[in-house]
Formats: sequence, C-alpha cells, structure tokens
Amino acid sequence: MIFDSNSVWSSQTLLLYMEISMLLLSSKDNAHIKNAVKLKKSAKFRRQSGTFAAEGVRVCMDALRSGAEIETLFVTGQALQKNAAEVAALSEAAQKSFELTPEIFAAISDTQTPQGVLCVIKALDKSADFDTIENGGKFLALDNVQDPNNLGTILRSAEAFGVNGVIMSADCCDVFNPKVVRGSMGAVFRLPVLVTGCLADWFSRHPQLHTYAAVVHGCAEKVTQTVFETPCAVVVGNEGNGIKPETEQACEHTITIPMNGKAESLNASVAAAILIWEMVK
Repeated sequence: MIFDSNSVWSSQTLLLYMEISMLLLSSKDNAHIKNAVKLKKSAKFRRQSGTFAAEGVRVCMDALRSGAEIETLFVTGQALQKNAAEVAALSEAAQKSFELTPEIFAAISDTQTPQGVLCVIKALDKSADFDTIENGGKFLALDNVQDPNNLGTILRSAEAFGVNGVIMSADCCDVFNPKVVRGSMGAVFRLPVLVTGCLADWFSRHPQLHTYAAVVHGCAEKVTQTVFETPCAVVVGNEGNGIKPETEQACEHTITIPMNGKAESLNASVAAAILIWEMVK
C-alpha cells in the first residue's frame, strides 16, 4: 500500500489505513483486473461467473448492509484516504482486497469520474420471495426494457413506492449491468426480482394475478381512474416499441397515462414511476 507523506491524515484515518492490508496491482494484465473488465462489459460473462460489479462508495456499502457476498474489493489509495472507515468495513467483508493505481482503476470503472471503490459481488437470488402473489401483492412487470439507465431508475422507484417485486422478461437489460446497479441506488440488492422467459406465459401460470398493460393507444382506461384489484401487476414495455402484442393480449386490462400536451409518450422510467404511484396509493 502506498503512503503519501505529503497528505493530511487524521489519526483515525491513519490507524484504519495501517490496519488494512492490500496487495497493490499495477498491471492491466493481472487476472483480477481482466475479470473485472469482463464484468463491466459482458452480461454473458456476468451470468457465467455468477458475479457482478458494484461501483461507488454508497452502492458498495448498500451491498454490504444488504448482506451481499463481496468476493473482491478494489480501491485506490486516494479513495482509502477519503473513505477509510467504509473501505475498512468493505475490506473486512471481502474475500480479497486490492489497491489499484488510478490508471488501472479507470480500466475497470464504468464512470467518467470514478470514486475509486469497486466490489465484485456474488450474484443474488432475487426470485426467492414471490409468495406475496397469494397475499394481495402489487408488482411491476417489465417487457423488453433495454436502457440500463431506465431500468436502474425504475427499480429505484419500485422500491421507494413499496412495490412487492419486479417481474422481468428475459429480453430486458441485465439487472446486474453496472449502470443498472448504480442507478438503482441499492434497490437491486433489496428488491425481489424475477426474470422469466416470456411474460405472457408467466401470467398464464398465475391466473390469480390481475394484469394491467400500460399502453398509449386505443380506448384504454385512464390510470387515474383505475381501481387495481390485488394481487396485481402493471406492465411497462420497451422504450421504443412498447409492450409486445402477445403480452398485451395476455393482460386483463389496458390502462394509459392521460396527457394534455403534444408529446405522444413518456420516458419509460417516468411512466413507470407514475404507474407505480397510482397502483400503490
């Protein structure tokens, strides 16, 4: 670990710094660095390895507090100096911890201005607790939502408004995409998420679930006037194409967000937040 004698350190920070033992990695050819780069770029590799990356002090601490299993911690010396207490907690929980130079950290980072803290985390089983379907739960279903920024924001809103879980078609963006993890502000660690091949098929296997397809066309009922029967799920579709025809046909109801302006539709994350609010209020 590198110590900068010109920096101003508090006694507490210096003590924490000296207690943390990390190997310094300074080569992009290191196997741990190559693995982290693959996690950033490839959903297939995330699935094969059963791990994903969480970047940023707050997101990594959310993972720790949520009981996620931290396999590897990467941190820069500057980040350790600034966030000594948090890094100490993460390092204690991690199976392996490494210090990186800023240049090497930039190679594994998914942000323009890295905070210098990144954890490789064991993938979570997000589908374990969907028994609330039998007990009047309220769910959000996502049909081919592709933009990771939208998905992260949607998960954040779903958790904030108390949705019982999120059901995603398999062609949605990977829930462990780095942008999704960061944008969800910790919701990805706490919110039950079920990924299924086809929403229409899944709905047919759960006939007790009242389903509402959010559309922008036809004579759909205004969501502001909808009485949601429970258990229920509101379906939000793809950013450009909306809900797939087979998914819409599988739903009991079609609903729409009334708009007075000239815009034809809303951003998917904005629409999802409005629909969730109307469902849970």
